[in-house]
Amino acid sequence: MDSAGAPALHENEPHQNDVAQRLNWLRAGVLGANDGIVSVAAIVVGVAGVTTQSGPILVAGMAGLVGGAVSMALGEYVSVSSQKDSQQALIEKERLELQEQPEEELEELAAIYQGKGLSVDTALAVARELTAHDALGAHLSAELNIDETDIVSPWNAAFASAIAFVTGAILPMAAILLPPESIRVPLTFAAVLAALAATGALGAWIGGGSKLRAAARVVAGGALALAATFTIGNLLGASGVL
Repeated sequence: MDSAGAPALHENEPHQNDVAQRLNWLRAGVLGANDGIVSVAAIVVGVAGVTTQSGPILVAGMAGLVGGAVSMALGEYVSVSSQKDSQQALIEKERLELQEQPEEELEELAAIYQGKGLSVDTALAVARELTAHDALGAHLSAELNIDETDIVSPWNAAFASAIAFVTGAILPMAAILLPPESIRVPLTFAAVLAALAATGALGAWIGGGSKLRAAARVVAGGALALAATFTIGNLLGASGVL
């Protein structure tokens, strides 16, 4: 209990909408940065396998950066908009049911808590108290696991994804363009894989997962993508196709 008489919450445990906020940031931020790193790195390394000239590499990298950021933003906006529409439809449906069938909704809420292990009398008492306090919030939480005040924002998600993608894409662009030609490709490989290891571990830390496994997954995927595009670029350059 705290000084006001309310139950104290454990600070190291997620409460209210903390989990949703963390997962949303994790998905839009860390995954967006990973996409920016891998996508643009694969493009510039592939072009570097064909030519050592900075101009074509810069043009290809910028095209990948802009196109990827726009694609990420649009995809996130459409996805989150659909999620938001579904949530709002469910909220309106529940609000209408509470207006038209209050007794049936009370019995339904009591049955949910009874199914969680409460006795019939206790479940009904809890349902009545919660209904008196916030009927819609109680039903949304118990039936649908939705918080009316925590509806996702498509614009915020789209903006976060685009910014994260661009932030991630800057690293391979700098790594491939700034160093001397003789070391630009191996340096880009090293910088990209190190960045992927860091973002993978960061994402796992935020989500409470294994940092080592997460880092290993993204590093393996990034190494495969870079090796594949560089090999293809070398083969096309050697064949005289480009």
